[in-house]
Amino acid sequence: MRHVRIGPAREPGPPLPYNAPVPASFPLLVVDIGNTSTVLGLADEGLNLTHTWRVRTNRDVLPDDLALQLHGLFTLAGAQAPHAAVLSSVAPPVGQNYALALRRHFGVEPFEVSAASLPDVRVELDQPDAIGADRLCNLFGAERYLDTHEYAVVVDFGTSTNFDVIGRGRRFVGGILATGAQVSADALFARAAKLPRIALEAPRTAIGKNTVHALQSGLVYGYAEMVDGLLRRIRAELPGPAVAVATGGFSRTVEGICREIDHYDETLTLRGLVELWASREGMGVDRASGAAR
Repeated sequence: MRHVRIGPAREPGPPLPYNAPVPASFPLLVVDIGNTSTVLGLADEGLNLTHTWRVRTNRDVLPDDLALQLHGLFTLAGAQAPHAAVLSSVAPPVGQNYALALRRHFGVEPFEVSAASLPDVRVELDQPDAIGADRLCNLFGAERYLDTHEYAVVVDFGTSTNFDVIGRGRRFVGGILATGAQVSADALFARAAKLPRIALEAPRTAIGKNTVHALQSGLVYGYAEMVDGLLRRIRAELPGPAVAVATGGFSRTVEGICREIDHYDETLTLRGLVELWASREGMGVDRASGAAR
């Protein structure tokens, strides 16, 4: 099976001519706040991600601290401060503090993602309001993969591993939640005092010749087999073909090992935030060129 990786942010395009008008909503800041890490990006008027950052999620950081962090990131990158922002958060106190920082220090009122704020999305769950904001972002990020498929399955490797089943027409069909690989490893090390902590990377062979290699095989190859098995079960239950797309930090570890994943897209969730915002603002996207229209 051919694997395709969509890399990190594109290089920024040439600067606008002197005195050229700058669209009022750009740069657009997109923020995906997870339980372990927070990923941020800036998008330009062509809806391209020009800068991306990954920082640790810290529930004790106050709005003023976050404003200093944001200012530092923009300054180091030589980037302009944002004129608009979209927030996706599964850690509510942190999301609220980011929103306060943006209002107080950047004069930006962020759009906060939720099922209630996206009336064009059909959430086919027993409790639609319970869906995580990051999974809604993945829905928008996965739309480009639906060109020749009826369904897409986003495997988002984070603190938990989410399998998000997306249907054509902005349908969130359902999914699976599994323990993340690092959480599984941490639980194992906590319960077995004599086992050494190891790096989560694939060993050369499945059969381990020492404790470290045996642990790596079980945690990496075993996890990859779990992902492949669940993807096969999902595809068997769907009435049409489904493309599988992986994102999240651990996706780099299982790339080339998981046989059921078709594409690897490191920026899927951030790009989903950009396209979610564009959809809400009534902007179209020319998928051949990636430019707004």
